Amino acid sequence: MIKETFTDKLFDRVNILLLILLSLAMVFPLYYVLSVSLTDPKEYLKGGLILYPHKFTLENYKYLLSTPLFIRSMGVSTFLAVVGTALGLIVTSALAYTLSRKRLLGRKAILLLILVTILFHPGIIPNYLLIRDMGLMNSLWALILPALSSGWNVFLMKSFFDSIPESLEEAAVIDGCNDVNVWWRIILPLSLPALATFGLFFAVAHWNVFFNAVLYINDFQKWPLQLVLRQMLIESNTSAGGGNMLEQGQIINPQSIKMAAVIIATIPIMMVYPFLQKHFTKGVMVGSVKE
Repeated sequence: MIKETFTDKLFDRVNILLLILLSLAMVFPLYYVLSVSLTDPKEYLKGGLILYPHKFTLENYKYLLSTPLFIRSMGVSTFLAVVGTALGLIVTSALAYTLSRKRLLGRKAILLLILVTILFHPGIIPNYLLIRDMGLMNSLWALILPALSSGWNVFLMKSFFDSIPESLEEAAVIDGCNDVNVWWRIILPLSLPALATFGLFFAVAHWNVFFNAVLYINDFQKWPLQLVLRQMLIESNTSAGGGNMLEQGQIINPQSIKMAAVIIATIPIMMVYPFLQKHFTKGVMVGSVKE
């Protein structure tokens, strides 16, 4: 057993202190937003730093969840996250598995073409013209189809599939499975860590989609949550949510409403991570080590 010196102990203590301070710096803004969202508007209007809600209230959340536009935007973001993630995992895993099979004709040429898409990005204008010519303007599919996969994701998942022994595939073929059945029944169940990792990445990207929605979605009825939140943050009142400053005798403070909207937009992704953590901790190293 190696005995720790005074310098080693000091180094560890300093690192722990720095990590604690860094954690507090990242957590405090979210905690402050939560405190303001739960604080009575009259208390907030008095000014000062609110470390905890002196007068607890849920009126800000009730107000938001009663506005049709906000509820509709949550439905749009949920649709994008669920459908976009499912289709993205299917397309990425199918393409990566196909390219991991060495018997595929033209495999190297296809890999080279995918590599080109990583090195050279077409840019905003060609993408916009492509979406327009495909007739996808003001369609939610304009936010899903271009994000089904990426060259980087394909290469990472392909590296994971390369680590799966080909003897499993050969045994399945002997038992009568075709390529689709091998991919669906053998490969995917063995790839849960990779699927969980990429699924989380896809879900976060679709839930937080903003720039593409600004470009392609002009109908406010189809705005995702982030666009509605942006609209609320830049306006001087809560007209984006369809409400008034005074409702049934209750004072509605725009800042408190905005804070509540931020919390509602953040909670779903924070709730998803614990369910995927078991697989995520394994999947973050996908393709980095080959056995």
